[in-house]
Amino acid sequence: MTNISIVYYSSTGNIHRLAEAIGKGATMAGAEVRIRRVAEIAPAEAIAQNERWAEHAAWAEENVELVSLDDLDWADGIALGSPTRFGLPAAQLKQFIDQTGGLWYQKKLIDKVVTAFTSASTTHGGLESTVLALLNTAYHWGSIVLPLGYTGDAVNETGNPYGASFVSKKGASPDEASLATAEHQGARLAGVAAAIAASRSTTTQPGT
Repeated sequence: MTNISIVYYSSTGNIHRLAEAIGKGATMAGAEVRIRRVAEIAPAEAIAQNERWAEHAAWAEENVELVSLDDLDWADGIALGSPTRFGLPAAQLKQFIDQTGGLWYQKKLIDKVVTAFTSASTTHGGLESTVLALLNTAYHWGSIVLPLGYTGDAVNETGNPYGASFVSKKGASPDEASLATAEHQGARLAGVAAAIAASRSTTTQPGT
């Protein structure tokens, strides 16, 4: 079975919902899925000033397991998710990524398939640049970068070939089209990761 880890940071819950949709798509494609959040590092007083942030942080602490480096080691495919922060990934996810040096040094991240997803509050709030910034990590890991591409009807509707995304205007939650795109991305990740994993496990016999 193909192993998929979805590692994300979500402040108010939108990235969490996209992560669940990616997990659903990967599961329907036959993968075993781990959905993991990174640790919150923002000051408590900052979180308390935003009711949605405070509510989701409390819920996530009770209901979503924290990521560990083992979740990356275990995975054949990885989806990284973060809201945009001035066109860049959130510091919370970046802090976790910065801890992967040991896995990188041991070459344990080579040939894993990596894709990314995001959300912003404005149409031009950095969706594409955030996905691209997240995928820079995969280049250094020696992983295989998996773009979403215009590979399904859902993507044609939402229009972002870089990765599943959602524009949360006035605090809106991901709509059906965005969730469908995320499901498609999860299924695509599972399928490609399965093919790569199978190719790694196949031993070519001498003379063949």
